[in-house]
Amino acid sequence: MASQPLLHQKSQQIQEFGTVKQFPIGLSYDARMYSCQRLNQVLADTQFLYALYKKHHWLMRGATFYPLHLLLDKHAEQQLALVDDLAERVQSLGGVAVGDPRHAAEITAIPRPPDGVEEVPAMLSRLLTAHETILTDAHDAAARTTALGDDGTNDLLVSQVIRTGEAHVWFLAEHLVDTPLVRT
Repeated sequence: MASQPLLHQKSQQIQEFGTVKQFPIGLSYDARMYSCQRLNQVLADTQFLYALYKKHHWLMRGATFYPLHLLLDKHAEQQLALVDDLAERVQSLGGVAVGDPRHAAEITAIPRPPDGVEEVPAMLSRLLTAHETILTDAHDAAARTTALGDDGTNDLLVSQVIRTGEAHVWFLAEHLVDTPLVRT
């Protein structure tokens, strides 16, 4: 009997979303609260960007199918790693990371794509717009969290979110350059 799992357990919430508990990490409550709010916005947007990458990876078409299929999958993996890093930073500040995809969809600033398939340039443009949304927010959040003394959040935003996002933008944007494959 001792090895039988206790199924169908229920519980009350032990910490509500939008709150931070006290951790002795040398940051004020206000700094941790602000950082958690900003990180959760970037986290929700990054979760949505990850989903966009996977959707577009599956729906690639045309002559550039294979390289774009691989590129978008690689970018998706890197965005998923950022999701984990962002969520863990929120938790390390005493907050609650947005983890439910439905909750992330409610608070993301990235517009929902159509359910069907778009042309490849439109899908790439959609990814670029999503990146710009995240990068704009991450730049602002990095500056503000530094002013509050939260160097850890600034480091995550600058060295991981911004640098990864800028590299992804570069790779995606170069696929929208109208350059012939051969000259006659």
